[in-house]
This record gives sequence, structure tokens and C-alpha cells, in this order.
Amino acid sequence: MIELRIEPDSRQLGRRIDQLLAEAYPELSRTEIQQEIRSGNVLVSGESIDRASYRVRAGDRIEWEIPNKPILTPQPIPLDILYEDAEMVVINKSPGIVVHPGAGTSDTTLVEGLLVDRRLPVSDDPARPGIVHRLDRETSGVIVVAKTLRTLDSLKRQFSDRATQKHYIAVVAGLYHEAEGHIDAPIGRDPAMPQRMSIQAGGRPAKTDFTVLASLRDSSLLWVRPRTGRTHQIRVHLRYTGHSILGDEKYGGRTADRLMLHAWRLVLRHPTVGEMMEFRAPIPEDFPEFDYESLD
Repeated sequence: MIELRIEPDSRQLGRRIDQLLAEAYPELSRTEIQQEIRSGNVLVSGESIDRASYRVRAGDRIEWEIPNKPILTPQPIPLDILYEDAEMVVINKSPGIVVHPGAGTSDTTLVEGLLVDRRLPVSDDPARPGIVHRLDRETSGVIVVAKTLRTLDSLKRQFSDRATQKHYIAVVAGLYHEAEGHIDAPIGRDPAMPQRMSIQAGGRPAKTDFTVLASLRDSSLLWVRPRTGRTHQIRVHLRYTGHSILGDEKYGGRTADRLMLHAWRLVLRHPTVGEMMEFRAPIPEDFPEFDYESLD
């Protein structure tokens, strides 16, 4: 554990915390440090923060466990490829597969599986070549990975500018009285449990639309469209409505064989051709039967 103390007469006063740590530990990129902060791994006077723009004050005690940089080891894993060309590859990710190496990850990741016979571009983070968005380990479905630097930059902008469309299917506990809903609730790091997210008054804006497709015996089948891309957004927002996703142990979901959340459709603009493209991952067999194609 690294510990820094900010003295009252220090020239560090008022500095952004990400800038300060980047200067103190040049072996890590500023992007990596910002990710550590957003993940709740940097403590200020015993409290986790999630804002890289936090400005240090006199008396602040900064604590941080410098992460070991993961080593990418290409290893073959089964890949369900939905589409591939010279610029990008679109995969139907199976539940249980981690997208990229990180703390606590020991299994072969999706990135390492792709690197067996592909080159992926590196931008800010060498542990995440080609990655422009992610799915949680237990979430299945569509994920796109860039194969060139220009496509990496283009896709990152599309996701950042909310120019993509993301459609999920979820099974949640309980029954809804309404047929559809819109959730507008900011999300931030849970101060009591830094590895979780929660609804926070000072969190980042987050919006999710959902439609109830079917009411089951004691659960509901939902079509979910997140309008923003916060960490664990769908899981946190649905819990906020009182209906946690089945199999979501982190957010209080009832026991199930898996997390019942599937990234079904992704719409984006091809970075070089310029046309809009839609990719679909088949609905898993353990999800309820429904005429999903009628949702077009």
C-alpha cells in the first residue's frame, strides 16, 4: 500500500489527483490511473473517490495499492464470431468470460483469445487492446472489438457520444404494474462497498428505458435500452426499481444458473464504410420463449 500525505505548505495543494499520481508513478499511464480512481481503488483519508478531477487539500492522506500490470498471453478459447472484417470483429460473448485482464482475473480473457490469430491496436491501455466497451463477466451477448487504431478511435467516439444503440434482454424478480418505464438516476461508487455501484445524488447521469415483454409466474421479461454507459448501469437501475436481475449476486438478485442479462442487439456506424450496421446475438436457450423479432 502506497501512502501520500498532503502537507499544508505543499506545492501539491489544489492539484488534480490523477495528475499528481501520474507524476509520482510515471510507470503507469494517466488513463490507467484514472481507471483505478473510477474503480474505487484510490482512498483519500480512508474514503474511496471516483472523480479523477478531485483536487487535493491540506491534510489529505492518499492511499493506493499500485496494481500489477497484467501480461497478455494469447490462448485459444471458443469464439462465437458474428461478424469480422479488416477493421473490427463482433463476438457473441459467452457468460463467464472476462473481456480483458485486470485485478483478480486469472482465466483466459476474450482479448487473449482474439490475440491468438489477430493483431489488436493499443491506445491508452496496453492491457485492453481493441476494447471500446465491455460486458460484465456474467453478461452474454454482442461486443465489438477494434482491429485498427482508426477504428478504435472511431468506435470510442461513437460510444462516448451515445451514437450507438444498445438493446438488452433481462429477466428480473417480481412483476411490474407498468408496461414500460424510464429510469433517470445518477450512478456512483458505493461508499460502503467500493466494488459496487449505487444510486448517488452526486453520481454521473444515467438513463435507462425498459419495456415489459412478459409477466411470468414470479418474474418479468424485459427489453432494456440504456441511454448512457455507466458501470453496472442496467443492474443498478433495475435494482433501483425493486426488481434485481435474476442471478445477480452483487446486487441482490435471486439465485439462478447465470446472470439473466443478455446484450441482444448493437447498432453502430462502420468506421470506414460509414453505413449503419446492426448485430444480433441469438437469445440464449435458458431465457424465456418470446417473439423477440417482433420488437423491430
